[in-house]
Amino acid sequence: MNSLADLGKVILILGFFMVVTGGLLMLAGKIPGLGRLPGDIFVQRGNFTFYFPVITMIIVSVVLTLLLNLLFRK
Repeated sequence: MNSLADLGKVILILGFFMVVTGGLLMLAGKIPGLGRLPGDIFVQRGNFTFYFPVITMIIVSVVLTLLLNLLFRK
């Protein structure tokens, strides 16, 4: 029985993180300049579009790393 309770907790935690991540993704589109930074790769030819946000991913990664290190520091 205890393993089902543990599984339930894990599912709740994963669900919480998914909701938070979804909310952040919805808000990220409203931050001016995010996603259209110099260094992001954008190719558009005819009906083909390729977009790879290199610099945006690096900045988001650095910010999240700093925040998580501050939050979970012992």
